[in-house]
Amino acid sequence: MTKDNEAAKKELMETWKLLVGELGEKPYFAGEKFGYVDLSLIPFSTWFYSYETFGNFSMESEFPKITDWVKRCLEKESVSKSLVDQQDIYQFFELMRKKLGVE
Repeated sequence: MTKDNEAAKKELMETWKLLVGELGEKPYFAGEKFGYVDLSLIPFSTWFYSYETFGNFSMESEFPKITDWVKRCLEKESVSKSLVDQQDIYQFFELMRKKLGVE
């Protein structure tokens, strides 16, 4: 992993740590109900596979509260049916990496 990649990974990890702190022990960022922050953040869960693959870490291991939150959000049919497949995001990342010459 290059120095730039390590810096990007560190920044990403710090962001997720901040979000874990904001989520705390609540089921959703808004509290007991699914709210606007949840609605805004849940699409990023489709990027987890790409983050894990290219960053060589596990969201489940590093941020279990976030992955539990994702599972709760996905129990809502309106959420689960509206998100892009993680493999589609990964293929997009691979394509962009090739086009940009990033290894």
